[in-house]
Amino acid sequence: MEIFKAENVVKRYADHLALDSVSMSVPEGKIYGLLGPNGAGKTTLIRIINQITMPDSGKIYFKGNEMKMSDVQFIGYLPEERGLYKKMKVGEQAMYFAQLKGLSHSESLKRLKYWFTKFEIQAWWDKKVEELSKGMAQKVQFITTILHEPELMIFDEPFSGFDPINAALLKDEILEFKKKGHTIIFSTHNMASVEELCDNITLINKSQNVLSGNIDEIRHSYGDNVYQIDYQGEKGAIAHVLEGRYQLVSEVEEKGLCKVRVKLDVDQPGNPLVAAVLPHVEVVNFQKIVPSMNDIFIKVVQGEEASLTKAAHYTE
Repeated sequence: MEIFKAENVVKRYADHLALDSVSMSVPEGKIYGLLGPNGAGKTTLIRIINQITMPDSGKIYFKGNEMKMSDVQFIGYLPEERGLYKKMKVGEQAMYFAQLKGLSHSESLKRLKYWFTKFEIQAWWDKKVEELSKGMAQKVQFITTILHEPELMIFDEPFSGFDPINAALLKDEILEFKKKGHTIIFSTHNMASVEELCDNITLINKSQNVLSGNIDEIRHSYGDNVYQIDYQGEKGAIAHVLEGRYQLVSEVEEKGLCKVRVKLDVDQPGNPLVAAVLPHVEVVNFQKIVPSMNDIFIKVVQGEEASLTKAAHYTE
């Protein structure tokens, strides 16, 4: 079942079309990557999910029903533009946000003490927000986002301002929430984090949904059926095996190993290739090369822009 669904959502600001008939479906209990270049329309869609703004046309659904303002109580939102009041004390502000989410004073205090201890920021309870580092402030805002344990959590560039240790801490918490059945929409430009965390993605470019689906299926679908063979032996030792049967993409020698990449036809399996090579060299590794999300992101976005450029040129 999907926790959120958008159908043909359109949003325009004056002369700018922010979302152009965007549809997407976010499965319950998954981590969903919302990707796209700056200005693509991601933030507008997130604002619509949070009922901050409304679509001009199209429909949005939450847990199978048309979304209404009261559904926001089941959502936690960490925006890219941080929203803490600099002159307030950290603990006072955290308590304020917790009670805005419907928690009692005693429950707010109990949960905040747990999270402040877990994130090792309990000593900052009586400090003003302006005294915090960017990373510390980010921890506070993350805590206030998830404190009421919402069914849907939306994180917009959550690792901004974090060192690798604290970024890893946050990733662990996000994965733990997934284990407990929560759904996470995760917007970022860091494709390595997308590959590490996300189950599904939607890529928005030029206000349109240009790619959606399971991340593993997408990566395999964008592959060119290229295999890499790492073997011990002299460079070029299997050239005679490949010649006339396979397309050699590259061959390099690194630390005593020769690494050969071979392109097969679209439906051609890899087993006959490794079987042909085995009698001639000692194969150390054999793997299919799957493109990274970073490569796919660039390919799709640049491809879309190239198509738009050609269309504009054709109509001139």
